[in-house]
Amino acid sequence: MDLELSSATLLALLLGSVRAAAWLIVCPPFQSRVIPGPLKALLAVALALPMVPKLTPEVPAAQVAPILVSAAEQAVVGVALGFITALFFAAVQAAGDLIDLFGGFALAFGFDPLAQTSTSVFGRFYNLIAVTLLFATEGHQMVLRGFLESYDTLPLTGTLSLSQLSELLTTGLDDMFVSALQMAGPLIAVLFLTDVALGLLNRVAPALNAFSLGFPAKIFLTLSIAGTAIAVLPRTLAGIVETAVKAVVSISGGG
Repeated sequence: MDLELSSATLLALLLGSVRAAAWLIVCPPFQSRVIPGPLKALLAVALALPMVPKLTPEVPAAQVAPILVSAAEQAVVGVALGFITALFFAAVQAAGDLIDLFGGFALAFGFDPLAQTSTSVFGRFYNLIAVTLLFATEGHQMVLRGFLESYDTLPLTGTLSLSQLSELLTTGLDDMFVSALQMAGPLIAVLFLTDVALGLLNRVAPALNAFSLGFPAKIFLTLSIAGTAIAVLPRTLAGIVETAVKAVVSISGGG
């Protein structure tokens, strides 16, 4: 049995796979080096394959210049959609970094072989917990569904709205910092009160040199009550996933 595919079908699959591949390279949690490159390529084709019937009528002319321009446009669209999602998920890493900063762990940076960068202790710890919760609660399916909606709301012949993109980037930064403070705020407040108490103790009894106990005390408190910040992580992560999906759908032209 011979399977015949038209050039328009193959071109639609190619352009759809380019958008999906660019999105997978940037969007968490699929951008991790844990997922090999060949597997990401196959996943990109798998994501674009069900969209081929919708994309086939939108393909450009079968010429080199239009195909290259369209492929470049799909790569830009995929990167933009992935970056918007990654911006919201950066709140989890930011919450861990805030805890490291106020808890005395900021000096203990370690090399992350997956991200190929230096990262803080709690920052990486929170990131791993968030990825685990995302797959455990099937939140990754919502992220994938939000991206697949872009094929309907933003066809191959469509372009991103730069004004809406800039607005989402601005509001995304605000939401990222607010979410980070929601997760790390209780622990930061306790550590701040610890600094105040040590300062008062140093004023009352300077001979005790209370600030010499600052680092051990703050590290002990951080390790003791770090579960307070982790307890709010599932609820905050659910809100981040919902906000990220809505942002991706809205920037691609959906309601």
